[in-house]
Amino acid sequence: MIELNQYKALTFDCYGTLIDWENGILGVLKPLLLTHNTNLDNDQILDIFAEFEAELEKGEYIKYREVLKRVVQKFGERFGFKPTADELNSLANSIQHWLPFPDTVEALRTLKQKFKLVIISNVDDDLFAFSAKHLEVKFDEIITAEQAKSYKPSFNNFRLAIERIDLPQEQILHVAASVYHDIVTAKSLGLSTVWVNRRAEQGVSANLPAVTQPDLEVPDLKTLAALSSQ
Repeated sequence: MIELNQYKALTFDCYGTLIDWENGILGVLKPLLLTHNTNLDNDQILDIFAEFEAELEKGEYIKYREVLKRVVQKFGERFGFKPTADELNSLANSIQHWLPFPDTVEALRTLKQKFKLVIISNVDDDLFAFSAKHLEVKFDEIITAEQAKSYKPSFNNFRLAIERIDLPQEQILHVAASVYHDIVTAKSLGLSTVWVNRRAEQGVSANLPAVTQPDLEVPDLKTLAALSSQ
């Protein structure tokens, strides 16, 4: 157990940690695939999404809207169909409707009373602006992939955040649901980490598998907020 009072800033991954991105992804891709006579279960869809997204984010930087467009295109290539223009844009266009997990907003409000709150997200500025409205708290800093011109797990995104926060690293705690995108890199940089293991009971997530030991594991943000109040 870590002592939360030693930290002054909490940095958060957004999608999968604060916003329910798996349901957002499935809500678009499942009916799209069925339209093209491709019937995959949820775990298969998320597993393939994770593969395609990671592959696209490793190359030369392109905006996240374009990443999602190419993800849809790759589904078509793998399963033998040609997505329409609307279908290619459907994942990115759906982000504005993706909702926070039920515990997110109240937990952020509680944590905001004690900590600076910072976002480090693999997204475009305009797409995060939609999500910020749903999250209902004012973040002290917002670092996007568009600003960093790279995607987590790149060290670059975290270094930009640390620079902007302007606190000693030992006073920053990174909170994320993705071990692959977040926990491994944050720990490598010497940051303390909280793994929000929201998928413990639900199987596959939309992240590639990775293994490391976080400083703290919680099932949700409600638990983290309760620990911070002790």
